[in-house]
Amino acid sequence: MAVIHLAINQKSYAVNADPQNSLLSVLREQLDLTGSKYGCGEGQCGACTVLIDGKAQRSCITRVGAVSQKQITTIEGLATGEQLHPVQEAFLEAGAMQCGYCTSGMIMSAVALLQRNPAPKENEIIDFMDGNICRCGTYPRIVTAIQKASKARAGATAGKGAGR
Repeated sequence: MAVIHLAINQKSYAVNADPQNSLLSVLREQLDLTGSKYGCGEGQCGACTVLIDGKAQRSCITRVGAVSQKQITTIEGLATGEQLHPVQEAFLEAGAMQCGYCTSGMIMSAVALLQRNPAPKENEIIDFMDGNICRCGTYPRIVTAIQKASKARAGATAGKGAGR
């Protein structure tokens, strides 16, 4: 065991863990951040997706010792107080969830996509989200939600600078 310092959702944590343990197990079992789900344990389903330095990464195959100097964002860190992140809002509005098990991973991947590409085309959304599995098959609503979040984001920035 070692003391590992983590920066998660703008907070600092010191955890006693084997550096080879998965980030997911530390998030869920030691820090009670249970929004990221254990799906396959092999990095194939996307249920455990978090952002590490702004990039979508599967926490079930990420060793906690490898992320001690990085910024980690989980689904719990997206909202600002009671205000949901635009992607979370869009998922609710589009009904882009059924059982909800994959939802946090889908949202985290969508956030990473929109940070990289604020106005993705439908095929770019589908390509980027490939690997996030929804057992309920809500893929069309997930794509709609990401498109909606993209448009909301564009609308939020459209008026900036107009008063100059």
